[in-house]
Amino acid sequence: MAVVQGIKEKVHLPIYDCLAVKAEEQLRDSEPSSTFKFFVDVQKKTKLETNLQAAGLLPHYNTFEARALRVVFSDLPPEFPADADHSTQDDGVEVSGKDPAAANAVRPLQLDVAGAAGVVSFTPAAAPGPFPITANLDLDLQLLVELLHEAQDSTDGITSLDLDDDAVTLVAGANGSYTLSDAQVTRAVDLGDPIEFTVSDIKDYISKLGEDVQPPDEQIAPLDQPAATIGKVLYNTVTSLFVGEKLMISMPTWFFPAGAGAFSMGSRFTSNGEPNPTATFRFAEPIFIDKQQNFRVEIEVPDTEVLKELQKIYGPMFMWVVLDGYMTRDVQ
Repeated sequence: MAVVQGIKEKVHLPIYDCLAVKAEEQLRDSEPSSTFKFFVDVQKKTKLETNLQAAGLLPHYNTFEARALRVVFSDLPPEFPADADHSTQDDGVEVSGKDPAAANAVRPLQLDVAGAAGVVSFTPAAAPGPFPITANLDLDLQLLVELLHEAQDSTDGITSLDLDDDAVTLVAGANGSYTLSDAQVTRAVDLGDPIEFTVSDIKDYISKLGEDVQPPDEQIAPLDQPAATIGKVLYNTVTSLFVGEKLMISMPTWFFPAGAGAFSMGSRFTSNGEPNPTATFRFAEPIFIDKQQNFRVEIEVPDTEVLKELQKIYGPMFMWVVLDGYMTRDVQ
C-alpha cells in the first residue's frame, strides 16, 4: 500500500523486548554477562519476545514518544534437567527391613542364600552369608527437586523412593559387586522398606551437584513461595534507558512496576506490581526517539555474588522491558 506523502498518524503502540530462558536451561545460557541488554539483539526472537524488526531502531522512518517504562517478570514454575550428566551417586544407602521391632532403625536388608529361587548367591558355594543389600542411587536434579517438594509438603519432612524405582539399583556382595536380578529385586521389594530421605538429606545431595548446575535456593523452595525469585532480581538490579548513547533515566528495577501480569490475593501468583496500566512509572516529560536513532535498555547486576546466584536461575523465565507510548508513522 502506498504511503500518503506529508501526512502522519499517531498511534498508541508500545514496543517491547524480552530476555527469555528456555526450560531446563539457566540464565547464564541466555545472558552470561552482568548486564542484560534489551532492544539490542532481536534476531531469532518470536513475536512473544519482541515486536522490533531491527536491533535498537524503530521500523522505517517512524518516531516514538515514550511515556512509560515497564519491567515485567514471568511467574512460571522452573523445569530442571533430567540428565545423566547432572546426577549424583551414593553407594552407602542401606535398605531398612520391615521388622516391626526395628521400624525406626536402619539396617541392611538380608536375603538367605540357602533359600528359594530369587536369592542372592555367589561362588564359591561355601561363601558365608547372608549378604547385605545396599542401594546405588542415580539422582538427577529434576528428581531431587521433586523429592524435596514432597518432603517439604509432608508432615514429618520425609519422602521415599521405592526399591524398584528407576533411580535405584540394588547391589550386594563385596563392594556391591553383584547387581540383583529382576526377580531378586521383586523379592527385596516384598521384604524391604522404601528408601527414606529427609529435607536435609536431599539438600545435601543437591549441594554435591556441580556448582554450574545447582539452582538458586529460591527455586527449590516450596511452590507456594514464588515471589522469592522475582524479588531477588527486582531488588538487586539497576535499569537504565539510553537514547542515542545518552542516559535518560537510571534507577533500581523496583522503580518500574509492570502494570500487567497475573495477580492473586493468595500466594501462588506474583507480579511486579498491580496489573493495572496506570500503576506503573511514567516519565514526567515524554522521551522522544527520533527516526533511525539508536536506543536500548540495560538491566545491570552490580554485585558479583548476586550475579552468580541469578545466573543459576532455571527457565522457563521471561523478562520483558516495555516502552509504552505513541508511535508516529506514515499513513498508508
